[in-house]
Amino acid sequence: MADSPISMQLDARAVDVLSKVTTATLTTLLLKKGLRNVWMRGTRPLRPGQPRLVGRAFTLRFVPAREDLATPESWSSPISTRAAIEAMPEGCIAVVDAMGVTDAGIFGDILCARMARKGIAALVTDGVVRDVAGVLGTGLPVWCRGAAAPPSVAGLTFVAWQQPIGCGGVAVFPGDVVVVDDDGAVLVPANLLDEMLVAAPEQERLEGWIMGEVERGAALPGLYPPNAENKARYEVWKAK
Repeated sequence: MADSPISMQLDARAVDVLSKVTTATLTTLLLKKGLRNVWMRGTRPLRPGQPRLVGRAFTLRFVPAREDLATPESWSSPISTRAAIEAMPEGCIAVVDAMGVTDAGIFGDILCARMARKGIAALVTDGVVRDVAGVLGTGLPVWCRGAAAPPSVAGLTFVAWQQPIGCGGVAVFPGDVVVVDDDGAVLVPANLLDEMLVAAPEQERLEGWIMGEVERGAALPGLYPPNAENKARYEVWKAK
């Protein structure tokens, strides 16, 4: 599998900045850039209340099961989920295209334990996991559609890693940035990362000020979004 030309290591500043920005804020900012389809459908936290996490996308792809390929023996193939996990760098977020299949678990407790041991930040998929109690016990943060007992080969064939995929209806390229929280998983295209590192904290600051005004009894028209008068008031507040 060819490596992405983008470094898979996200610098500490980017992680620090984006870990303080909600996925809701990011979707708003990306909408202003014309990107409407960045929230991966079906990616819900397996354990609510997990911390917000940020990392480069390491992609994996399944296709529909074919009986001569989707077998337990395929788990020992050079092209397997096991081999893909060993290729994952520390700090990445594994993003798995499971085609929305919900009756075959893509990973179970042993694979998730290995990912946790390697320092993988999180697993995100539009499919499901199996051995859910064991997966939770590994401590690996997971965003998915839920759980199912059957193994992946009951419904899926693993074919590739570090290629463009579709996860929850969103195009994900290796090295894109993924942010996950209780609202789900949001994609930040790699080429927009620097812009988001500037715009996102400012948007959070502005919305914090607006919330304070609302709590003091201010009406919404002209405040959210702010008109010229309120923008000026905000700038005065920010300068203090």
